[in-house]
Amino acid sequence: MKLNIANPATGQQKKLEITDESKLRVFYDKRIAAEIPGEALGDEYKGYIFKVMGGNDKQGFGMRQGVLTAQRVFLLMSPKTQGMRGHGRRKGERRRKACRGCIISQDIAVLNLMIVKQGEAPLPGLTDE
Repeated sequence: MKLNIANPATGQQKKLEITDESKLRVFYDKRIAAEIPGEALGDEYKGYIFKVMGGNDKQGFGMRQGVLTAQRVFLLMSPKTQGMRGHGRRKGERRRKACRGCIISQDIAVLNLMIVKQGEAPLPGLTDE
């Protein structure tokens, strides 16, 4: 699973690739906007708290807040909703579009995280000035 970690204080991002299943178990069955302690990822993240902001599954379908499932679902969307483009449609036209639910499972390939609380040690490329 790939992790995109963002620091809103500095505007920097860092990408990580984690293949160890024991580290990833902390994320499973959590929802979008859940806070996760950084100790689960490793000792260098001790004291950090991350917030889940979203993600994509292995086929590229984005996670959607408010859809309380871990599978992919087909929702009836209007052009102004997230995950639906508005151009080239008639006024008021709605279409069924696929999206992933807000619960993290093994099918998620990319997970977007945000730093809520910084830990003891600075992370190179993220929290250093």
